[in-house]
Amino acid sequence: MAYVDRVPGSLAALDVIAEPTRRRILDAVRGGERSVGELVEEVGMHQPGVSRHLKVLRDAGLVEVRRDAQRRLYRLRLEPLMELDAWLEPYRLEWANRLDSLERHLRDTTERIRPTEKDSG
Repeated sequence: MAYVDRVPGSLAALDVIAEPTRRRILDAVRGGERSVGELVEEVGMHQPGVSRHLKVLRDAGLVEVRRDAQRRLYRLRLEPLMELDAWLEPYRLEWANRLDSLERHLRDTTERIRPTEKDSG
């Protein structure tokens, strides 16, 4: 059983895309289907290495493959990334709330220390 079969989809995707080469492959297929040869050129890695990364991405459901004669064409699957996006949403909200609090604090602090006309002249 592969590792990605034992963890929730969003976390499996996060774990898989933590590797920089896999993110580069995802960036490459984001613009459309790519053959292994095209990915080798874009990623700058030998074919066996790219193929290993593609297998991990495929097992995680992040890419899918179709045959076109002798070539295999890989394309992005958005569903796992959408699951990851949904998982991250509460963290984005928490971050936004903290930034809002910081903004209020800075505004309040700035208003309290604003110089009066008497101080500036």
